[in-house]
Amino acid sequence: MRRVVLLLALLSLGGCMNVSDMGEGARYHLSDAGLLDHSETRRAVSMRLQPDSFIYIGQGAFVPPGNAYPRPNVVAEEAFKGFIEYFPMVRRAREPLGLEKAMGEARAAGAHYLLYTRFASADDRIGNGDEWYDEQAIDRLGVDTGVIQLILIETNTRYLIDTARIRSRGGLLTLYDQKPEDLLGPPLEDYARSLLGMSR
Repeated sequence: MRRVVLLLALLSLGGCMNVSDMGEGARYHLSDAGLLDHSETRRAVSMRLQPDSFIYIGQGAFVPPGNAYPRPNVVAEEAFKGFIEYFPMVRRAREPLGLEKAMGEARAAGAHYLLYTRFASADDRIGNGDEWYDEQAIDRLGVDTGVIQLILIETNTRYLIDTARIRSRGGLLTLYDQKPEDLLGPPLEDYARSLLGMSR
């Protein structure tokens, strides 16, 4: 009898929701509870771009405060990886640049927009044996966190199209051997999708 009731419950759930929706819901709740990586993006404007927009990505030469030393151009690199699937015409600067230099390179490349990024803060907590050996501080155990800032500027008019702030934190199940820059990929890909008006 118990098996029949369980089978009926599973069939009724299966009729209401498909497996991918159930998986996405489980991932959302686990990340919200702090077990998996989590990010929150706040955009100033919900403007959409055309899929054939040419976007040039640059990163400011700013070392984030906090106990982390990410690679100098890591935000631009991760943004490029997230944008390339949705915007076929995208390029990135090879190294960190000031805003004016990045704007000059974007215009020289013929880009419609400049996506200018920076790592605003990062905290690399102890997440493996080597880090524990270096720091040996119980208060440094925990999940990594980071904040990045983005501005999207039209190159011809220098009109500010959008600003965004992405806060990321690691999860308890994913903290081993992770760095704050490892949290950047998914939220930057989500931001690229949001610029096209696409949901996850």
